[in-house]
Amino acid sequence: MPAASTTLRMLAVSVIASLTVTGCQTFEDAGVAMERSELVNDLAARLDRALELTYSADYQLPGGQTAAIVQAQDPARSSYTYPGGRLTVTPEAVTRCTATDGRTECTLVAPPTPTGKPSVALFTEANRQGLATPPVVVGLLTAAALDPQAAIKQTDTTVAGRHATCVEVQRSDGDFTACVTTEGVLGSFTGPVDGKPMELALSRYSETVRQDAFEPPAGANVVDRRPGGR
Repeated sequence: MPAASTTLRMLAVSVIASLTVTGCQTFEDAGVAMERSELVNDLAARLDRALELTYSADYQLPGGQTAAIVQAQDPARSSYTYPGGRLTVTPEAVTRCTATDGRTECTLVAPPTPTGKPSVALFTEANRQGLATPPVVVGLLTAAALDPQAAIKQTDTTVAGRHATCVEVQRSDGDFTACVTTEGVLGSFTGPVDGKPMELALSRYSETVRQDAFEPPAGANVVDRRPGGR
């Protein structure tokens, strides 16, 4: 099983454990805590299931910009495309590409170890450019579940023709809404990430993946910084 899947499961379990009722809590408090832990557990389970899927998802960003998430299996690979760049993770390498003035530069570094904990920092640039990645959404929901002052409401909707469950969260440090499809794909997100307003919505979902989805863009200048690379 992918390390990311194991990590998400551990995250859900740890959140539930941290919300376990103590002798100082009322039954009403316990009910609220369980509801929050169930929301986190459901989201983690959906994202965990999605890690085992092959799909392509296109997203609409503000200002007419777009983003995309692509996944494939055997072996597990993923690609995140956002304005001005792309992040690709495969068993062979982590590839970061940036496009400036019509020129694309890609850098290959060693991939995460199979048993290592996925680093949210891996997605920093994607978040900065407007693509809220699933690990970030899980982190935000987790923080909300641990916040006794947070107000959490669950609703249902349809995004790009797919049924999705939405979680509306109100917190002192910023409100956000996240929708996850039945398949476990991020359907939409609105709210601040690291203090920056962010908004995206799924515009197209497909269970097929282009053959070159995990390769550097054609014509890109590629620098291999892996051990033994050139």
